Amino acid sequence: MTMPNFLIIGAPKSGTTSLYQYLKEHPEIFLPEKKEPHFFSFEGRTQGFNGPSQANFMKKRITKIEDYKKLFEEVNDEFAIGEASTSYLYIPEAVERIKKYIPDVKIIAILRHPADRAFSDYLQHWEDGGEVFLDFADALKQEDKRLSQGWSPFWQYKGIGFYSVHLKRYFDTFSAEQIRIYLYEDIRDEPLKTVQDIFKFLNVDSNFTPNFSQKYNVSQVKRMPRNTKLHNFLTQENPIKSFFKVLFPMELRKIITGYINKKNTVQVSESFKPSLLPQVRQQLLEEYKEDILNLQVLINRDLSTWLE
Repeated sequence: MTMPNFLIIGAPKSGTTSLYQYLKEHPEIFLPEKKEPHFFSFEGRTQGFNGPSQANFMKKRITKIEDYKKLFEEVNDEFAIGEASTSYLYIPEAVERIKKYIPDVKIIAILRHPADRAFSDYLQHWEDGGEVFLDFADALKQEDKRLSQGWSPFWQYKGIGFYSVHLKRYFDTFSAEQIRIYLYEDIRDEPLKTVQDIFKFLNVDSNFTPNFSQKYNVSQVKRMPRNTKLHNFLTQENPIKSFFKVLFPMELRKIITGYINKKNTVQVSESFKPSLLPQVRQQLLEEYKEDILNLQVLINRDLSTWLE
């Protein structure tokens, strides 16, 4: 059965959704409708994660190779076959699994300034209703505690941004010719040049021009919980919820919790959104400085603007 010959491995909140859609338009490229299957990150995993809205986390992931191959059943005569899962960048086990199944795969990553990426990731969780801390600095302080409590690796706001550490695993495992690293600024400022370079990398027609007018993965209107304790009770696993699972069917539970959630939240204006304070960004930059310097060497790109 067909397997992918290229992967977009991340980073999250760095333009991967836009890139996915641009590549998907190319007639010689196949990308499945399901983005983010995360197969190589979670192969064989049956246990879920703790944390907000994580009860059904693994049900949305592909953990069996048979199911993963089904993503590519509709491949016809496309030359480049791929998928995008941003967790492949920072979950260590993904690298060896990729090497095992598709050793000749081509690997694409887009990197965004790590402090800005961390805040954007936090903001996404906040807009989705999972993050309850209005202060980004407070949320950062929870990272190690959350991971130690079994929250999913997606809650690593800061940890994901140590790019040189994560990418070194790929450069140690695959040849440099199999890897292409781009910056968020590349696809933001020169989308045509960037995607056409990727087309060349994938050996497809590089003269194709996607539609760049469509915006993807934009922020949504936020609803904040009125009662944080009630919100946490509804979104996290606990003994009381487990007890009610036995008494009520899933559809009824969804209706009840949906109604309570709606009553327990209030819409907030754009001006109420959290902001990335200069002092918090500077503190993150200090923590990332060594990694950024190492990354410059690893990918042979001048990242001096990231250090400003």
